[in-house]
Amino acid sequence: MSTLQPDTLIKNPHGCHVVSSVEVPTDAAQVWAVVGNFGGFDRFIPALSHIELIGEGVSSLRKKCFKDGNVVVEQLNSRDEQARSMTWTTIYNTLGVANLWAAMNVEALGEGKSRATWTIIAEPASGGEEALPGFKEFVQGFADDAMGNVLKLFV
Repeated sequence: MSTLQPDTLIKNPHGCHVVSSVEVPTDAAQVWAVVGNFGGFDRFIPALSHIELIGEGVSSLRKKCFKDGNVVVEQLNSRDEQARSMTWTTIYNTLGVANLWAAMNVEALGEGKSRATWTIIAEPASGGEEALPGFKEFVQGFADDAMGNVLKLFV
């Protein structure tokens, strides 16, 4: 009988890399209050019906429930209030994503102006290399739509 060793299903993705960024005519702290709210992404992703949070701070989980019935469960990996940044990893989903790591950050660009950036690295659940172009287009479109909605909240 072999001795069990620590293992995990959570792995850093090596698939597509997308970045979506918007310049917002608002103070960075106000923008961070929206995009830095781990449980508040339904404010700028209208496809979400609601979000359930389990725990607080780093290692907390969020269950994003979509209006179409899809579900995504993610874990908050890091959060830095001063740097206005956080990262998370998807641990379960019904969207056809094998692994996903994401980061959100907000930087001040001067008085009353800031930039919010969402970075995503993800792999499709099936299709291998052949699926990457369409998958990347889907992920980029999703992120761009969400960040466009962030901008609309402040203009």
